[in-house]
Amino acid sequence: MTSEELQTIIAAGLPCTHLEVEGDGRHWSAVIVSPEFEGKRLIQRHQRVYATLGARMHTDEVHALSMQTLTPAEWAASSKPN
Repeated sequence: MTSEELQTIIAAGLPCTHLEVEGDGRHWSAVIVSPEFEGKRLIQRHQRVYATLGARMHTDEVHALSMQTLTPAEWAASSKPN
């Protein structure tokens, strides 16, 4: 799987205003910004992303995924220069 394929899968299952995916084919890191994360705790946000990946997590197609999950407001605040 490529980073573009993984990005497409996440974007198809979760509305994202910003999405970055990097990795080596099994180990991935992602920055995911979605309005669906509003009011959700970190674990709930990660569960929502895992739900978009479905069986790919269980079949080891995606072995590991490190995520930064943010709301659009959190992303805007983190993107401002100090």
